[in-house]
Amino acid sequence: MANMEVKTSLLDDMIGVGDMVLLEPLDEDSFINNLKKRFDHNEVYTYIGSVVISINPYRSLPIYTPEKVEEYRNRNFYELSPHIFALSDEAYRSLRDQDKDQCILITGESGAGKTEASKLVMSYVAAVCGKGAEVNQVKEQLLQSNPVLEAFGNAKTVRNDNSSRFGKYMDIEFDFKGDPLGGVISNYLLEKSRVVKQPRGERNFHIFYQILSGASEDFLCKLKLERDFSRYNYLGLDSAKVNGVDDAANFRTVRNAMQIVGFMDHETQSVFEVVAAVLKLGNIEFKPESRVNGLDESKIKDKNELKEICELTGIDQSVLERAFSFRTVEAKQEKVSTTLNVAQAYYARDALAKNLYSRLFSWLVTRINESIKAQTKVRKKVMGVLDIYGFEIFEDNSFEQFIINYCNEKLQQIFIELTLKEEQEEYIREGIEWTHIEYFNNAIICDLIENNQTGILAMLDEECLRPGTVTDDTFLEKLNQVCATHQHFESRMSKCSRFLNDTSLPHSCFRIQHYAGKVMYQVEGFVDKNNDLLYRDLSQAMWKASHSLIKALFPEGNPAKINLKRPPTAGSQFKASVATLMKNLQTKNPNYIRCIKPNDKKAAHIFNDALVCHQIRYLGLLENVRVRRAGYAFRQAYEPCLERYKMLCKQTWPHWRGPARAGVEVLFNELEIPEEEFSFGRSKIFIRNPRTQQKKYQKIKSSAIIVQSYIRGWKARKLLRELKHQKRCNEAATIIAAYWHGTQARRELRRLKEEARNKHAIAVIWAFWLGYKARRELKRLKEEARRKHAVAVIWAYWLGLKVRREYRKFFRANAGRKIYEFTIQRLMQKYFLEMKNKMPSLSPIDKNWPARPYLFLDSTHKELKRIFHLWRCKKYRDQFTDQQKLIYEEKLEASELFKDKKALYPASVGQPFQGAYLEISKNPKYKKLKDAVDEKIIIAEVVNKINRANGKATSRIFLLTKNNVLLADQKSGNIKSEVPLGDVTKVSMSSQNDGFFAVHLKEGSGAAGKGDFLLSSDHLIEMATKLYRTTLSQTKQKLNIEISDEFLVQFRQDKVCVKFIQGSQKNGNIPTCKRKNNRLLEVAVP
Repeated sequence: MANMEVKTSLLDDMIGVGDMVLLEPLDEDSFINNLKKRFDHNEVYTYIGSVVISINPYRSLPIYTPEKVEEYRNRNFYELSPHIFALSDEAYRSLRDQDKDQCILITGESGAGKTEASKLVMSYVAAVCGKGAEVNQVKEQLLQSNPVLEAFGNAKTVRNDNSSRFGKYMDIEFDFKGDPLGGVISNYLLEKSRVVKQPRGERNFHIFYQILSGASEDFLCKLKLERDFSRYNYLGLDSAKVNGVDDAANFRTVRNAMQIVGFMDHETQSVFEVVAAVLKLGNIEFKPESRVNGLDESKIKDKNELKEICELTGIDQSVLERAFSFRTVEAKQEKVSTTLNVAQAYYARDALAKNLYSRLFSWLVTRINESIKAQTKVRKKVMGVLDIYGFEIFEDNSFEQFIINYCNEKLQQIFIELTLKEEQEEYIREGIEWTHIEYFNNAIICDLIENNQTGILAMLDEECLRPGTVTDDTFLEKLNQVCATHQHFESRMSKCSRFLNDTSLPHSCFRIQHYAGKVMYQVEGFVDKNNDLLYRDLSQAMWKASHSLIKALFPEGNPAKINLKRPPTAGSQFKASVATLMKNLQTKNPNYIRCIKPNDKKAAHIFNDALVCHQIRYLGLLENVRVRRAGYAFRQAYEPCLERYKMLCKQTWPHWRGPARAGVEVLFNELEIPEEEFSFGRSKIFIRNPRTQQKKYQKIKSSAIIVQSYIRGWKARKLLRELKHQKRCNEAATIIAAYWHGTQARRELRRLKEEARNKHAIAVIWAFWLGYKARRELKRLKEEARRKHAVAVIWAYWLGLKVRREYRKFFRANAGRKIYEFTIQRLMQKYFLEMKNKMPSLSPIDKNWPARPYLFLDSTHKELKRIFHLWRCKKYRDQFTDQQKLIYEEKLEASELFKDKKALYPASVGQPFQGAYLEISKNPKYKKLKDAVDEKIIIAEVVNKINRANGKATSRIFLLTKNNVLLADQKSGNIKSEVPLGDVTKVSMSSQNDGFFAVHLKEGSGAAGKGDFLLSSDHLIEMATKLYRTTLSQTKQKLNIEISDEFLVQFRQDKVCVKFIQGSQKNGNIPTCKRKNNRLLEVAVP
């Protein structure tokens, strides 16, 4: 890229030869060497006169920038180095200035860069034409139609990662100023067979991979798709990913382009729903099923895919399922319904997928045309851009390659007619002497294919319409009979074949000698693909869809519009389309871009001489150069030539009164052009060398420059005089304004100074006045203070006198009492001051208190001690939370019940009452017990229940709730006994240091059947206290707490005496219970 330099002229500092017309010597080797030399230096464009040869570099080059566009804008075709922009500019200026409709024909093999060339042409035209909001919108829509059509119509092939699998011809319409008004797109033969099957190493159409890679998860869910390519039978996995291609980013580009072109949101959604339905059709599989009559019938294996397709398209599932299993044939008034076997069902499925996608593509083209069509009805100028599939020679060539190569034959024919043949015929018509050049005319090949009687397409249509058994083999036999003697047709059975025993030509193939070389076609599938048959049942099922787009794609499915006439075949439709295209191209001035593929590896910097040589031969480029070399590079009618260049001669300017040819002769004599450089025809002037045309152009340009220089000089001088006059006026105005502003400033300054002096004088006078007032007020205040002081002194003296008089009067009578009261008062003050400093701590248990200093204060001292203790107790209680208060209330209750009565009580004072010693809610072991008790548990503790038979203890869980006392098994959690609090009459215990207690039950109650409970617990004081408080709360009656070393316990029908004695124990300090007799249980307490 470092070698890329801007050339100032076609002949200056040129790498190789830029125009093959000037190549010396001219032969095939020098032609190829010149192309290779330029290709190695990144010069990918070369001219043959006005024809541009473009070699695909397979990489990005910095030669398409906005600066390059401006460089080639409005420049002579031969003025700069060869470029596609030069041809685009020449075509655009011819359309704009000479009012000639143009067409740009881009031809070449698949992978030669035709699609990119068409994009460059359109981008250049869009860049150089007019501006404005409406114009820019039209340009943007025209350009953004490309990504949409490429996504739905292009695919990766073995030769090209972005191969056009359809033909596109776009007519861009301009107004008289050269601004784009709109466009019309025509599409030709989408390769719809690619939807259901792709050759190895190739992909399906881009849109399938883009939607799976770039759509969001929500969007895929709406379309009932998954991101995995392997889930879909219509997608080949060996080339699902392409290096350098970002399908996700391309999907976002396509959606944005559809929005710019004018697709509504619901239209875009409908399009992608159809794409999803096509993709899911490939997953429908069939299985054979035999009927009673012995006929084979097909059934769908998994109906889930069918269900999702019907949900996407709004088709009744049963209708579509029947359409895949049966076929209805109508003939006049009769209808015959037959079953489809598995092979026919798969054929119907694939035919539906191909037709659905093909019709969707045609609908897209129509919808884009609606958006980009010109809105005005004024006369329009048209520039057509043809981007159509290139010549294809694959390992297996079928009906699609045959049709594509036929189209390329027609394009080559029109190139021959419009360039080589027309050039020679024009020289003959104009009476210009020149040497005849032999060239190959491929009309004979076109006739072999398209002849209405004996052409291959006619034979194919005849076979498709013939009654009886029609196969691909019968079609090949027909060709062998009709085309056997044709020199460009070969098969193993034809008389013209030179290799009857050559295994490279199988029995099921035929070979055509195209202009680009020999191509062998596999005849298999020709008849079916030409028929393009879609069963009417499927068309009618599609028409019944509630999906508006799908319904519109199948109008023939409407039962009210049944047409029994056979639809035209694919070959006849394409033939008619190509004929229309050729007719359209012949009405326009052609501009040619001949694209060449440098190698088959799609790699940069590789130039395959043999491959390029083959393309040069079949494109007829050497013949084109020879015609140009033998003839004249430029020709123009006398009238426009004189009108264009008459200003170069004084005799022809401004008006020439004689014939136009005579004026041109005078003009050329004046310009001193050598006679061998031009010739006069009957109606045109012919110029041999591009230099001559460029010389005239430079002459006009230099004359125009001189005129422009004079005009610009006059305008500059006029502007200078105006600027000088304006400058003097501005200076005068500036001086006057300066003097006036100075006068105003001085007046303002004087006014401000006077104002400042007045303010200062006022401030001084005001300051003196305030000072005088302050001094006078100070003098008054001092005099008043002196008077008040004198009054106070006099009043003090007077009061002292009165006190002394009164004191002397009563002193002798009350002296002792007053002295006593004074002494007592002073002692009390001293007492309280000392008490203040000797106060004890605020702890309620602190019993310290200062000693009494005087005997007479004894009662006061005690009362103060009592009051202080009550106060600090209150302060201490105020700090308690509700929970703490409840605990202390329980402790206080326990103190009243057991203090000095139960030897166990002092040990319990320091222990907090916890209640829930068993974490029943947290321990999974007690889940069953927790589920059985639906009340709040006040206390949960493991106790020992004493057996009356032997005095032994059994572990039980003691639960106290708001209304009941419960005993449960410790291991299983099962409730053994449940006693309402109202049935508990008394609790008995000893005065000893033991945990035994008896719970006495009301006689006759339901819980008293087994008698009272004799229990033992480590938290006796807490359990008895909580039981007492809970019973009082629920029954409003105090529970009797009996403390005695001997009490009776009811066991079933018997009463047993429980007696507590002092004694040493073998188990240490643990009390033990023993059965002495039937009426006595003895508890030994250490």
